[in-house]
Amino acid sequence: MSTVAPSATSAPTDLPAARPAYKVTALRVLRSEWAKLWSLRSTWITLGLALLFLVAFGLIAASQFKSRISDGRPMDRDFAAASTLSLSLFGTNFSQLALGVLGVLVAAGEYSTGMIRSTLAAVPRRLPVLWSKATVYGVIALLLGTAGAFTAFLVDSRILASTRAAMTISDAGVVRGLFGAALYLALVGVIGVALGALLRSVAGGIAVLVASLMLIPGLTALLPSSWQDHISPYLPSHAGQAMFALQHDATTLSPTAGLVVFLGWTVLALAGAAVRLVRTDA
Repeated sequence: MSTVAPSATSAPTDLPAARPAYKVTALRVLRSEWAKLWSLRSTWITLGLALLFLVAFGLIAASQFKSRISDGRPMDRDFAAASTLSLSLFGTNFSQLALGVLGVLVAAGEYSTGMIRSTLAAVPRRLPVLWSKATVYGVIALLLGTAGAFTAFLVDSRILASTRAAMTISDAGVVRGLFGAALYLALVGVIGVALGALLRSVAGGIAVLVASLMLIPGLTALLPSSWQDHISPYLPSHAGQAMFALQHDATTLSPTAGLVVFLGWTVLALAGAAVRLVRTDA
């Protein structure tokens, strides 16, 4: 009697192929942060407001200056020593708030919605998330600030061409001042991202940002004058303004020193955000 040998069962061929291992790279994290940033309606609105503030207030300041000269009205101290550069950058203080607030939202917004858990699950090492957020938003703020500063100056130079504040793009210190203002706005945005990641609260990040840039510099007026001369130039807002100011005196920093000090504040904020991101759970 013959026995039938069992035939070998063939392996099923309809199983799905194994997926390739997902590899986290710096470029992929950057692309992810870029996509998340532009998917929010608040990004378009806030960046538009920042550009509008920078250009519109510069044009308003130049128009006011020319109007006062034409009418023979007395100039206050802010306008007396004004130049085309300083008038065109008049909107920097307003634009910095919009860019700083959006920077806080870029980081802290993910904590308020809970999306940060998905982000950190996709990028377990965590720190690349912070560096990518700061890089993407900083570059966007730099481009916007550059476009706004140069646009405001070129238009203001036409408005003020026949006044004592007249300047052209080829005058000494003008290009440096315009790029300095754009870099200042970009670093304010990066500080906003760092504060959002550090405090993990939109309201808290905005409060600290506004206090650092606007409230604390005003409170230094309550200090003795000898203290003011040693403290005031190194505050974030005053150091940042030295980056694009055309004239400097003994109580202000040079453009290079202002850049170094403001970069120091930026690095300090990023370092605090990095430490908390690594050491605490989302």
